[in-house]
Amino acid sequence: MKMSEIKDLTLVELSAKGRDLRQEMFNLRLQQASAQLEKPARLRTLRKDIARLETRISTLRNKATK
Repeated sequence: MKMSEIKDLTLVELSAKGRDLRQEMFNLRLQQASAQLEKPARLRTLRKDIARLETRISTLRNKATK
């Protein structure tokens, strides 16, 4: 997910997307623990996507308070 895709989402959509990504990360961690993970690089990309979402959420919240 690129930042340009994230810019168009609302705060509610960003929160929902973050929840979905965290759930996917949880499932991948379970697969990793049981040695069934096929794409370990997906964990890294998920972590970065979640960070991008959280950055955008905090930016929107800071703009709302000003």
